[in-house]
Amino acid sequence: MDILFDEASHNPKRMSLSGRMDTKGTGLIELRFTGLTATDSDNVMVDMSQVDFIASLGMRLLLSCAKAKSARGGRMVMFGLQPMVLEALETAGIGSLIPLCADEQSALASLAG
Repeated sequence: MDILFDEASHNPKRMSLSGRMDTKGTGLIELRFTGLTATDSDNVMVDMSQVDFIASLGMRLLLSCAKAKSARGGRMVMFGLQPMVLEALETAGIGSLIPLCADEQSALASLAG
């Protein structure tokens, strides 16, 4: 699992995740992802196009960071999800809590609306 963060981005912050959000992968990014997403009020856009698997631990990380972001007045959206990851997130009901957008443009529109 890896995080690419655009240091120049600001409200919204932009980052990309790649790899498998299984127990090992989520453990590798948990601290940095939480620090980048949950500690301020900036909106966050997460490119998930390179994530090919997500387990419940990965879902928990996404939810807890989105809730912390919301408590600080910001929002988190995800875009570019692969079909299997999108299906898993929708089945778990995460789409009702974190907007799941098709592409970067719709993610920006979601944050603006």
